[in-house]
Amino acid sequence: MTYILTTPPTAEPITLAEAKAHLRLDGDEEDALVASLVATARQHLERETGLCLLAQNWRLCLDAWPRDGIVKIARYPLRAIEAVTVYDHAGMPAEVSLNAHLLDGEARPARLWLRDPPAPGQAMNGIEITFAAGFGEAGTDVPDVLKRALLVHVAHMFAFRGVVAAQDQPAGIPQGYERLIAAWRQRRL
Repeated sequence: MTYILTTPPTAEPITLAEAKAHLRLDGDEEDALVASLVATARQHLERETGLCLLAQNWRLCLDAWPRDGIVKIARYPLRAIEAVTVYDHAGMPAEVSLNAHLLDGEARPARLWLRDPPAPGQAMNGIEITFAAGFGEAGTDVPDVLKRALLVHVAHMFAFRGVVAAQDQPAGIPQGYERLIAAWRQRRL
């Protein structure tokens, strides 16, 4: 099971102005750094939780269909299944009809069921599921608690900007961050 980001978000959940207001910055000398820290904080939060904060497109590659016929998609919130493609022995793609599919996009992980999908001919990555995920197109669509976690994390990284280079961030997690994202984390037993 491989996830490939095909279309990244076109914006960030918090704006540069929101981040600067939180940091109490007036000038524009640190804008490039703050913008990169916002992106780093978002990427870290998405990696830690499996969330897609803003609209983005993904491709899930599978070797075979699950035995129970239900494909679990670990990116949340799942907005839509765009296409399902199965590759034959020669590597030729065949689109699978989405007319008789069931999707539980609210579950975590999301669950997709297809009626009689064809078996893949390729041994590896013979199935591709293209889907859209994210809370919405704008930062206003992202839950406030997650935006607060991002701001706290950006402030923490900004405080250590002289000690840790921007490309080596995040070097640490601020106090309280884990509590803010706890409800959005996937726990496994």
